[in-house]
Amino acid sequence: MAVLDPVDRHRWTDTALSAAERADALLAALSLEEKIAQLGSVWEGLAVEATGDVAPMQEIFAAGSRPFDEAVRHGIGHLTRVFGTRPVTARQGRERVAGLQRRVTAGSRFGIPAIVHEECLTGFTTLGATVYPTSLAWAATFDPALVERMARAIAADMRSAGVHQGLSPVLDVVRDYRWGRVEETMGEDPYLVAALGTAYVRGLEDEGVVATLKHFAGYSASRAARNHAPVPMGPRELREIILPPFEAAVRAGRARSVMNSYAEIDGLPAGADPDLLTVVLRDEWGFEGVVVSDYWSVPFLQTMHRVAASPAEAGALALAAGIDVELPDTIGYGAGLVALVRAGRVPEELVDRAARRVLRQKAELGLLDPDWTPEGSVAAGAGIDLDPPGNREIARELAEASIVLLADDAGVLPLGAGARPRRIAVVGPCADDPQAFMGCYSYPNHVLGDFPEYSMGVAADSLWTALHAELPGDRFTLERGCPIRDEDRSGFPAAVAAAAAADVCIAVVGDRAGLFGRGTSGEGCDVPDLSLPGVQGELLGTLLDTGTPVIVVVVSGRPYALGGYERAAAMIQAFMPGEEGGAALAGVLSGRVNPAGRLPVQIPRLPGGAPGTYLQPPLGANSQGVSNVDPTPMFGFGHGRSYTSYAYDDLTLSAAELPTDGTLTVSVRVRNTGARDGAEVVQLYLHDVQAEVTRPLRQLAGFARVPLAAGAAARVVFTLHADRTAFVGRDLRRVVDPGELEVHVGRSVTDLPCRATVRLTGERRVAGPDRVLHTPVVVEPW
Repeated sequence: MAVLDPVDRHRWTDTALSAAERADALLAALSLEEKIAQLGSVWEGLAVEATGDVAPMQEIFAAGSRPFDEAVRHGIGHLTRVFGTRPVTARQGRERVAGLQRRVTAGSRFGIPAIVHEECLTGFTTLGATVYPTSLAWAATFDPALVERMARAIAADMRSAGVHQGLSPVLDVVRDYRWGRVEETMGEDPYLVAALGTAYVRGLEDEGVVATLKHFAGYSASRAARNHAPVPMGPRELREIILPPFEAAVRAGRARSVMNSYAEIDGLPAGADPDLLTVVLRDEWGFEGVVVSDYWSVPFLQTMHRVAASPAEAGALALAAGIDVELPDTIGYGAGLVALVRAGRVPEELVDRAARRVLRQKAELGLLDPDWTPEGSVAAGAGIDLDPPGNREIARELAEASIVLLADDAGVLPLGAGARPRRIAVVGPCADDPQAFMGCYSYPNHVLGDFPEYSMGVAADSLWTALHAELPGDRFTLERGCPIRDEDRSGFPAAVAAAAAADVCIAVVGDRAGLFGRGTSGEGCDVPDLSLPGVQGELLGTLLDTGTPVIVVVVSGRPYALGGYERAAAMIQAFMPGEEGGAALAGVLSGRVNPAGRLPVQIPRLPGGAPGTYLQPPLGANSQGVSNVDPTPMFGFGHGRSYTSYAYDDLTLSAAELPTDGTLTVSVRVRNTGARDGAEVVQLYLHDVQAEVTRPLRQLAGFARVPLAAGAAARVVFTLHADRTAFVGRDLRRVVDPGELEVHVGRSVTDLPCRATVRLTGERRVAGPDRVLHTPVVVEPW
């Protein structure tokens, strides 16, 4: 074993030097094997501890996993899922992190610590940590500041446990609601995804945890919405719809990591695409961080995409494309890649390029500091509360703000008013199941299904339990009616009898999240159409036939078609609102909470006829005389009702013309005309009347969540730069084009009472990489 020059050690541990200088000093001292080791990862216990599949084809790849000490003998880049493999307490997890880091640093020549990563989509994915609402629920809040607060809390919990990197957020833009991972997204509009995703990234990064943007790119647009299926998308649509959230999170959020997509676009897997991972990401956007592979996507280049003949050749393709670290275990970036480099088939400069990035990030994280120790990398103290009152308060605020009142045509809501006691039948498979409120990457659904002795690991009420506390003067009857997805109708008679004997029936239907077919929503849980799972739709029909007013509550990870249930007295949508979801839903039903959630995805009317999103050109909308299928949704993007009412007027533009490099202010007055305090989501949409390519009929360009007391008013002022009108033209450049532009402001894409036009003037202009990505908004009291 070579002896390290103490001068070199001084340089790479010298905190007075820049992270890049320290990385270069260390890189110069490493052997080829040691450099490639920094590009790998190890999942300790994968072959013996992990139960169930938390990643695709996990069992197959686990069989070839190397013993830990062998895997780290030259060092290692990442430690995989120390907390998320099997249940460990916070204290056990910290001890395990410290112990593994000791083995990493003691087992190799230079003693370089590893980066520890973990999932954090609905909170730190570990036993006993707060389970926040799903990303789709964050999107329904239209509240970036609240999402950033949540991310800060998640980062603080992870950092206290010695975790350096979180594998979130998901920035995939929904293209087909049948895809199982819709619940993990922030909806179907790229601007909304960009705004909320960037807020999440800032929350993690400002607290010192590396945020990982995924899945780059195109994953959500797979053919027929099947997980990992090919993506039938051209380069213009990719740049127009899919890439903007990633660009915003890189440029405005300062994200330090990106994870590639499993997808192939036009026959080219993302993990082997240098145009995507290097040219777009680094050369165009200036990304300087580390690209990590999605789990086993490197060997997938051989086994699934079949563009490589061996794991080592798969590794060579991925390395050349721009993947710096292979997760979750080392297969393509192992001894076979070393041999390819030594044989001259892979340039060592590619290894150096990736290793330099990894080492620089380790320097930024303090892992190369002279006083770093395994024990010091985790918080001191006897215990850590990963679900403290402050976290639960954020979870409650998110849950309450995310719930969407779709309809209340019969005026049956809120239930808090009126004479008591009332007879309330609570029916449905999601009525008494708090895990229905949790996403597929929540710890209770992600891991604890194989460990029933731990229950859920956190306190969470079902809606049934929460309603008793919320409406103590009423009498309740509970009937399940049917399972979530099994075709078992044996519970129908009891459910119908309960509803018929009640003054009102609350029907709670929807999903149970899981992975790879073990649920009705989640990764690998795709569906052929948008009917409610199992026989839940039939159950709703029988309940509506009783004549009792039925309040339909859908708790789901995707929007389901609700056409045919218009007889419902009221409809509510909750997108898996987390551990505080029961109380939040009960609060909306009672009226304690005035609903202000808005749809980040549309609610279809038909289960199979229209899985498209609102971003449609004219021929994508209802085309009478062209097609007999009407794709008009039941509830459009941005829709959501309230227990108060709002009025819009006095739309004012600062000018009638907008130079193609200029700025325009768009302001509108919004009034709360009802008797209750509330919050309105004011939405700005644009329509380019004529362009060189077809344009959406409406596209979100700005929004603001505006709290308004009863009787109060506010002026909402948007500052619209001409860059925000840019589109990707025929030559694949983003351009600002002169011409007429419609400006719409209102409460949803289908309810826009204020309209004006402005003319873009001047020369056609290319909006480059420094273009304005955001529409600032100011709310002024009236």
